[in-house]
Amino acid sequence: MKFGALSTLLFGLMLAISAYGDARAASTTTGPYGLWDPHRRPERPDLKSVRRIRFLTEDDFPPFDFQGSSGTLEGFNVDLARAVCRQLKLSCTIQARRWDTIVAALEEGQADVIAASLVPSKEARERLQFSRPYYMRPARFAMRRKDPPPVFTPEGLAGRHIGIVADTAHAAYAKAYLKTANLVSFVNDAALREALKRGEIDLIFADGIGLSLWLNGSDAGDCCSFVGAPYLDSHFFGDGIGMALRREDGDLKQAIDYALFQIWEQGIYADLVRRWFPVDPFAGLP
Repeated sequence: MKFGALSTLLFGLMLAISAYGDARAASTTTGPYGLWDPHRRPERPDLKSVRRIRFLTEDDFPPFDFQGSSGTLEGFNVDLARAVCRQLKLSCTIQARRWDTIVAALEEGQADVIAASLVPSKEARERLQFSRPYYMRPARFAMRRKDPPPVFTPEGLAGRHIGIVADTAHAAYAKAYLKTANLVSFVNDAALREALKRGEIDLIFADGIGLSLWLNGSDAGDCCSFVGAPYLDSHFFGDGIGMALRREDGDLKQAIDYALFQIWEQGIYADLVRRWFPVDPFAGLP
């Protein structure tokens, strides 16, 4: 991506769009949550070669996957895996593995699919294939509830003190595009959020999912809320999170993609988001 005057202009356009509830830089042909184009339906899979699905996940990454009070696996990833099984009418198992062993277990044939928020990095794609994304990682602005929200244009943000965590993708994005604002760097999310609570900065710009969990938790003390719409940029924030499979399992990938589309189209996905993310980090995605 080239930075400079053109980038500043483009971000200005994005900020202006965000005032009307859409800050997505990509195409707006997808349905809610920016995941699927309703006009491009996946083909129904041939399940002759798929008899059951063995999922792997973690058990210490709430609200995505964790061990509940009853000892059973719970979370957004877990519920989504179970929904895939129901859509495909297949028997499934879901087991927890330590993060540092989960990819090797899949490659060694001990399981079929990883549903554990594994980032589809270049290195991971060299070893595995991934389903279509089942959630994005948007960046979001947050500010104190009692403060009036800014106008999301370069002029509207001029001189505003916007907090970022140093050496993150969000800091890089802000430095590239928020050229009219005063950027204030912090060493970690905890320091960033405390500064916002105390009113030392006007806004923070950070990972929307992390902010969602903070805003819904006791640490925030109902001080703050999202403002503006989500921002997606694959160069900075990736292409979203999919389920991971062995590269040779093409039929299973097709089945997973089909099931994820059905889950989204039938509204089941929206129900799961509401259950696990009371403060919706994806709200506003096209």
